[in-house]
Amino acid sequence: MNIFISKLLAWYNENNRDLPWRHTKNPYNIWLSEVILQQTRVAQGLPYYESFLAAFPTVTDLANANEDQVLKLWQGLGYYSRAQNLHKAAKIIAYQYQGVFPNSYKELIALPGIGSYTASAIASICFNEPKAVVDGNVYRVLARYFDVEFPINKPVGIRYFQELAQSLIDTKDPGIYNQAIMEFGAMQCKPRQPICTTCPLAESCRSLANNTISLRPQKIKAKAVKNRFFHYLVPLDNNQNTLLIKRKEKDIWQGLYEFPLLEGDETLSEEALKSHPKAPSWAEKAQWIKFDDKVIIHKLSHQTLKAHFWILECAEEEFPISWNNVHTYGVPRLIERFLHKFSR
Repeated sequence: MNIFISKLLAWYNENNRDLPWRHTKNPYNIWLSEVILQQTRVAQGLPYYESFLAAFPTVTDLANANEDQVLKLWQGLGYYSRAQNLHKAAKIIAYQYQGVFPNSYKELIALPGIGSYTASAIASICFNEPKAVVDGNVYRVLARYFDVEFPINKPVGIRYFQELAQSLIDTKDPGIYNQAIMEFGAMQCKPRQPICTTCPLAESCRSLANNTISLRPQKIKAKAVKNRFFHYLVPLDNNQNTLLIKRKEKDIWQGLYEFPLLEGDETLSEEALKSHPKAPSWAEKAQWIKFDDKVIIHKLSHQTLKAHFWILECAEEEFPISWNNVHTYGVPRLIERFLHKFSR
């Protein structure tokens, strides 16, 4: 065992966090935790992990749920395709594998939403297969320790780091090694202000010696952020009923519910919205009330949404959803924030 592995495992033995998915090798639990923690901090993801296990104790329970139930539980985590793929994969495991989890990297990576990282995590932790995980934490640790210049978001870098990680993995206990290097990246070799003064790898860390810690890992600048202007129409009839529409197009939030939406190239006035080609017929006779003059900013990975909400009192219409039941639908975080502010 080389010095990198031995010091990493010793550090992990002393410093690992007590997390519920570390007390089991049940592949369903490990899979659930890994999918939830993609793009999500542990503190934020833990309540979701516990809620999912409470609602769906087994992969078959998850498979038998309807998509709206799954998306409602996922509400607030973002990247909703993760939840949809989780549900699709659960159905395959439940119905094609009779509820028994595939036990190899090759079978796991063929499931919807399971990429190389997740397949490696499940295969190594649950089935002791020596497959190295490479996530943001691993990229950072390896890029700094070996002072690697390859960008982590380009094919040449991705391939290099995958091969490097695989060459280092502890074949005797790959699951513990994978958890150790990810934990080390999360707690010691942090993105900002890494704790180099007490780092057990400091003596042999090339970036520390070369004063390039702040430059690693290297990442090519992402594409420019796109601005989108959303105008939500929130209809209310005389019985305090409203209307929600399920997003079906291949765009953000597919499968979630929202109020009728008019999108423009800029923030639109009431007059412009009334003449919008997609304005619903019932909006013509409604009384329009702007909920808040201040624009609501909602940032996604490559998009910034600038939203306004309009309350439309529609005395001559009847809508299908009681306002009291709106909270039972899976909605984007942007809509959820509005609902917290607006009460009937």
